[in-house]
Amino acid sequence: MEKKMRKVGILTAGGDCPGLNAVIRAVVKTGIGRFGMEIIGFKDGFDGLIHDRFVTLESRDVSGILTIGGTILGTSNIANPYGYAVKGKNGKIVMKDVSKKAIAVYKRHKLDALITVGGDGTLTNASKLVRDGLNIVGVPKTIDNDLSETDLTFGFNTAVATATEAIDKLHTTAQSHHRVMIVEVMGRYAGWIALAAGMAGGGDVILIPEIPYRIEKVFDKIRERSKRGKRFSIIVVAEGAKPLGGDVTVSKIVENSPDKIRLGGVAARLADQIEKATGNETRATILGHVQRGGTPTPFDRILATRYGHEAICLVAQGIFGRMVALRANEMTNVPIEAAIGQLRHVPPNMPLICCLKDTGVSFGD
Repeated sequence: MEKKMRKVGILTAGGDCPGLNAVIRAVVKTGIGRFGMEIIGFKDGFDGLIHDRFVTLESRDVSGILTIGGTILGTSNIANPYGYAVKGKNGKIVMKDVSKKAIAVYKRHKLDALITVGGDGTLTNASKLVRDGLNIVGVPKTIDNDLSETDLTFGFNTAVATATEAIDKLHTTAQSHHRVMIVEVMGRYAGWIALAAGMAGGGDVILIPEIPYRIEKVFDKIRERSKRGKRFSIIVVAEGAKPLGGDVTVSKIVENSPDKIRLGGVAARLADQIEKATGNETRATILGHVQRGGTPTPFDRILATRYGHEAICLVAQGIFGRMVALRANEMTNVPIEAAIGQLRHVPPNMPLICCLKDTGVSFGD
């Protein structure tokens, strides 16, 4: 049953990804057109909620944004209401709980609900705001596809398409120069992007966090290909991949971020090891943030639109503390708390991995 909801806020937080604008568009168009709501967007994620930086969104404001990457509202992956970075008296960064400021802004605007679009960090904050009495509906967003309780997150399909295109282009230069090409993709501690892009791009070796690799097995695969006359190899490695008994490669530490560790650099380390051990000229390419940008694929535009529509429909029904989710290609919703309990990892024995191994792909195990 629909309830009279007059004013709804929306924010996009965490890392950006293709499809965010499609969610905003669906929320605004449905909220205004079907339910007669007023929609306001907070700028730069929770930072806008904390400092009351917002914009009123009309249907004309979301016209033409379906195909545009990023988010018209801006985002931040360091603005955490429960651990906000501020300078202390000694000039050092300290983390402060400013959630009361965010809650006060919510109440000042007399919001009936707030839609938070983001990954595990965003949804963790959303869960805490629910605990503190706010009406929240979550929308799952991450290119990493590592949120539990949903089959897919929007942004993942576009990231895989981008990574696959890069692998395709590196394939030709690898073949021409008889090189080993290592492509490092995002994914944090989950290997979904590496797995999908590696399969689609014809990777000879795929290294993911869920299957710690033995470097000797990687050497063996390259030598075996060379013996068969294959003078090049393609290795797709997730940024969170690590050797058996070893640890992840950290590119830097960001002190004022809730997630201080930034992964990166495993491809360069592998390139050095492979070249020394096999004598094959080896090059490393880190795709980095190119995977977050660009026009969303048709699949992601559709999925993000469905998520946005479902979220505002839940608000209209007065259903809060839930995250919209995709199960067997159908829209549903789950408790936000359930979605943040643990990351969704690649099962090491899933059929897709068995399929790849049967076709000759090495996972370094």
